[in-house]
Amino acid sequence: MAPTLLTVLLHLGALHPAEKGLTLLLAFGPFVVLAVVVAVRRRQDAAAQATSHDPTNPHRD
Repeated sequence: MAPTLLTVLLHLGALHPAEKGLTLLLAFGPFVVLAVVVAVRRRQDAAAQATSHDPTNPHRD
């Protein structure tokens, strides 16, 4: 009987700890980077909005 793809995938065995770490990094890393970028941009936007509404700021548009 020829092994099917599912049979081969189920018998590959456990991952090495370094492979587990790399898998987790590849799976969740982009979401962590996205969360950091969103947080930084929100802070920048809030700071820009706070300075643009300041009536004592001589450099406002």
